[in-house]
Amino acid sequence: MLSGLTAPLPAHVRYAGVVAVAVVGLFRELGLVSLRLPQNARQVPQDVLQRSPRRGALQFGFELGTGVRTYVSASAPYVLAAALLLVGQRLEVAVLAGVGFGVGRALTPLTRRAAGSGDRWDAELRVRLRTITVTGCAVLVVAATLLTARQW
Repeated sequence: MLSGLTAPLPAHVRYAGVVAVAVVGLFRELGLVSLRLPQNARQVPQDVLQRSPRRGALQFGFELGTGVRTYVSASAPYVLAAALLLVGQRLEVAVLAGVGFGVGRALTPLTRRAAGSGDRWDAELRVRLRTITVTGCAVLVVAATLLTARQW
């Protein structure tokens, strides 16, 4: 609904704003910019996942995806939110982004459970987390730049 507030701005200005936010997000992930992200810093309790893996994963994804309870340490979700605010004038785009984000967040506990050893999965994630977050933001910068170039 809020994306309608940016509709009066020319499309190239809105798309350039998305690129700017994506670049700031990438710089944050690279440690070049120190920026505290807004978040509702409460974790989803472990028993949610232990009661029923499938149902727990859906609840986990819903609560994280909607921001009910979450620590969001990566910049990518904020870049996506800014993109939706600035250029997501169509409802189906916003719904698709929300569903995709929720499914993506639900995949984390599902893949952890499927890996067998949660401790090993956690250790491997710690090793790869910076690469994952930097790569995710870099992909968003490229995508935003390509979309902006199409508008010009």
